[in-house]
Amino acid sequence: MSEHNFMKAADVAKELDVSQSYAYKIVQRLNAELKSLGLVTVPGRVSRKYFYERFCYRGKKEES
Repeated sequence: MSEHNFMKAADVAKELDVSQSYAYKIVQRLNAELKSLGLVTVPGRVSRKYFYERFCYRGKKEES
């Protein structure tokens, strides 16, 4: 998989214009949601696709 399929906390912080410590909490929360669905997660990273779905970017074209 490409590195661009996942976002780090720094990417989340930049996208949402929040602090990096708050971005880590967001990544943890999203990963907890994915785990509850029975999916495997990578600590410290979140699926870019899932991030955009959860943060109302469904209509936005994802950048490559």
